[in-house]
Amino acid sequence: MIRVDIRAKRFGETPVLGPIRFEIAKGETVALIGPSGVGKTTLLRIVAGIDTDFDGAVERPEALAFVFQEPTLLLWRSALDNLLLVHPGLSRVQAVAALDSTGLAGKEALFPGQLSLGQQRRLALARAVAGQPELLIMDEPFVSLDAETAETMLALTETLIARHQPATLFVTHSRTEAERLGDRILSLRAGPEGATLD
Repeated sequence: MIRVDIRAKRFGETPVLGPIRFEIAKGETVALIGPSGVGKTTLLRIVAGIDTDFDGAVERPEALAFVFQEPTLLLWRSALDNLLLVHPGLSRVQAVAALDSTGLAGKEALFPGQLSLGQQRRLALARAVAGQPELLIMDEPFVSLDAETAETMLALTETLIARHQPATLFVTHSRTEAERLGDRILSLRAGPEGATLD
């Protein structure tokens, strides 16, 4: 169980997040929506433990993975090495299977620059789930993809979440994506003391 209890988050004197409380159960997918600039990514960074400068507490497992808006791949390493360097306990066979599961069979030796944006996103997703995370965090993983590629990525993400059953928290601007992937939707809205949940 992931428990989030944020009382306040500020950047200097500017309140960014007000009181926010929610839980995510194992195997549950929670979608987070809200207008641009309201603090969705800041909330994800707090949940992930990247941003620790806030008032409150977050209970989360150590085994977590974060899929950022940009793939954040090591451009000078092959697709296979991008998995093996992040997960040193992973065997070559397991890493190849992770690539295969995201539609990257035969791409092991290619570098990120040789992959399309959609393939780079697949690689980032493969890298995230290869470690069997208990918590999967995704920040607009389908942004800037064409409709066909976004649909393919949505279907792939659905399959991987169903297979691995992590607790999942993801941000999207698309209510359609939120309704499709999310078991529950949380809506963040701006307020005078920082953003809170509707």
